[in-house]
Amino acid sequence: FFGREPHKGVNPDEVVGLGAAIQAGVLGGDVKDVLLLDVTPLTLGIETLGGVATPLIERNTTIPTKKSQIFSTAADSQTQVEIHVTQGERPMAADNKSLGRFILDGIPPAPRGVPQIEVTFDINADGILNVSAKDKATGREQAMQIIPSSGLSDSEIEKMVTDAEQHAADDMKRKEEVEARNTADSAVYSAEKFLADNGANIPESQKAAVQSQIDAVKQALQNNDIPGMQSSVQQLQMVMQQAGAAMYQQGQGADGPTPGGDGAGSDEDVIEGEFSD
Repeated sequence: FFGREPHKGVNPDEVVGLGAAIQAGVLGGDVKDVLLLDVTPLTLGIETLGGVATPLIERNTTIPTKKSQIFSTAADSQTQVEIHVTQGERPMAADNKSLGRFILDGIPPAPRGVPQIEVTFDINADGILNVSAKDKATGREQAMQIIPSSGLSDSEIEKMVTDAEQHAADDMKRKEEVEARNTADSAVYSAEKFLADNGANIPESQKAAVQSQIDAVKQALQNNDIPGMQSSVQQLQMVMQQAGAAMYQQGQGADGPTPGGDGAGSDEDVIEGEFSD
């Protein structure tokens, strides 16, 4: 299997004991010429919008390891988020093993997608998983610790990997459906905000086109029509681009210089850059 003959004349108990002694020496700093690498047996992640299991540390990652990712809120004025930690290879959180949950509260009310919540998974050399969630605006933080003894046996791990392989096609379809719904919902939210913020500057015909397409996406969502969601979202993005272009053209016609004009409009030139407070 590995290109080498197996040894049958060793005592399994002695092998385990020797391995444990070497690992203890490595961790204590007494053994420096041997490198033993442990890996995560299954993917670790959190549940996100729609029940999706979003991975942070993939299966077979060498430990110790540390990974962070930024997430945000799913609703306007949301002041708390639940961090649900999962373990497994299935794309939906409900199909994986739940390792624990905790709440990060005290998030300042803001439009959805604005707060920045940094979630960090940190596994030390002993296999202990520390999970933290921090609101980057306030510095408020919550955390939990998961120890290896709460994990799975080798047979359970193998079964979970096998189940993931057997259900791969169905799982991918379910995940794509959830992602299509999430994308459609986000597109409706963005389009309605666009109209609310810029309605006075958009020609009526363009506003009507955007609103009509918003209604089409909502109808597809209500009917759980995945192909309809995908096509109507594309159409919505197109009419929003047209509305944005019309808004700028209207503004230039009323106030701005003609394209390519001599220096008279230099104060209105736009320069790409970053702003800092």
